[in-house]
Amino acid sequence: MDTFDQQYIWHPYTKAPNPIKSHQVLSAEGVYLNLDNGKRVIDGMSSWWSAIHGYNHPVLNTAITQQLAKMSHVMFGGLTHQSAIDLAKILVEVTPDNLTKVFFTDSGSVAVESALKMALQYWHNKGEKNKQKFITIRAGYHGDTFGAMSVCDPENGMHHLFSGVLPKHYFVKSPSIVSMEEALVDLEVALKQNSDSIAAMILEPVVQGAGGMRIYNPQYLTKAKVLCEQYKVLFILDEIATGFGRTGELFAMDYVDCEPDILCLGKALTGGYMTLAATLTSDKISSAVGTLMHGPTFMANPLACAVANASINLLLNSPWQDNIARIEKHFYSELLPLKNNNKVADVRILGAIGVVEMVDDIDVEKTQNQLIENGVWLRPYGKLLYTMPPFNMTDDELLTITNAIKVVI
Repeated sequence: MDTFDQQYIWHPYTKAPNPIKSHQVLSAEGVYLNLDNGKRVIDGMSSWWSAIHGYNHPVLNTAITQQLAKMSHVMFGGLTHQSAIDLAKILVEVTPDNLTKVFFTDSGSVAVESALKMALQYWHNKGEKNKQKFITIRAGYHGDTFGAMSVCDPENGMHHLFSGVLPKHYFVKSPSIVSMEEALVDLEVALKQNSDSIAAMILEPVVQGAGGMRIYNPQYLTKAKVLCEQYKVLFILDEIATGFGRTGELFAMDYVDCEPDILCLGKALTGGYMTLAATLTSDKISSAVGTLMHGPTFMANPLACAVANASINLLLNSPWQDNIARIEKHFYSELLPLKNNNKVADVRILGAIGVVEMVDDIDVEKTQNQLIENGVWLRPYGKLLYTMPPFNMTDDELLTITNAIKVVI
C-alpha cells in the first residue's frame, strides 16, 4: 500500500492522515477485486451498492467505449444528446406514471438537493412562501451536502456536528424503530401542527441506508403519502440506495405501488461505472416550479448516460428477480441464525441486503483484515457488518461472504 495515499489523500469518513491503511486495488473483474498484496477478494459491497453487475462487464464496457468514440462530455445547457434522451425515456417508463420530467445531476446528494429546491420553489410560486421546512423520519440519511445533511438524523446521524448551522426541520419517529402505528400518529401530529410551514416529506422507502441499515413496513409509505396529501405536503422518495432491484422490487416503492411527487435516483443507475443521478417529478410540480436554477457542469454526462442505458437494459433483460430472491434466501439461511449469537444484537434481511448489527462497535481495521484473509471485501461501520453484493454473484461466492462474516463474529 502506497504510504503517499495514507499521508496525503483524504478518504471518506476518516481522518487525514488516515489511521487505517487503504487497500490498493490493481484491477477488478466480475465480482472480484485484485489487491496489491496479491489477495483476490469478493466485493460484497458492490462498491457502495452501485456495481450491481460486477466489474469489467463486456456490455457496459462496450456502451461506454462506443460513446467515448463520439464524445465524452458536452454541456447540457442549450444542448442535448441521444444518450440523455434514451435514458430519460427509460426512467419515465420504469417509474410511476405520474413522473414525467427528468432532471439529471452528477451525484445522489445533488439529486436530493434538486428535489428539495423543487419542493421549495413549487410552494413559493404557488404563493405559499411560508412552506420552507421539511419533515422526515429519524435514522435517515440523504447525503453529505448541506441541504441533504439537514434532512439526515440530526442527533444520531453522521452529521450531528453541523446541527448548529444547518436549517432546522421536523423529525418524527421512524417505523423502523417504533411500530408503524406509533410512527404514523407522530407524523400526523407533526403535520397537523406544522403543515403551514412544511414543503415536503422526504423518505428512504422501506430501507434506511447509511443512517443505520434499518427496514420498515412498506405500508408506512402508503399511509404517510395519504397524510401528506391531506395536509398539503409534497412527498419525496429517495431511492438512491434502494433503486434498480436491490430490495427485490425494481424500486422499493413498488412494494405498495406508491407514487411520489418527486423521486431521487443514483448509485446503481450506471451499474457503478460513472457518477450520475436523476430527480424525477410530475407535470404538476414542474409546471409550477418553472425555471429551476440548478445546473451541474457534468449534468447528463454522455458517458454516464450511455452506460446507464446499458446497465438498466442489462438488468431488465436478466432474471434479476430470481437472482435477488436467491440471494435473499441464502441470507436467511446463513445470516439469520446469527441472531442467536450473544455478540449479535439483530439481523436484518431484505432482497440483496444482509445486515448483522453487533452489540458492540466494530474494530474496522481488524475486521477488514480478517475479512480479506477470508477472501472478502466488506466495509463495516459503527456496529454494522453488512453486505449488499452484485446481483450476478454465484451461490459459492455468496457462501464465501457469509462464512467470512461468521468467522469475524
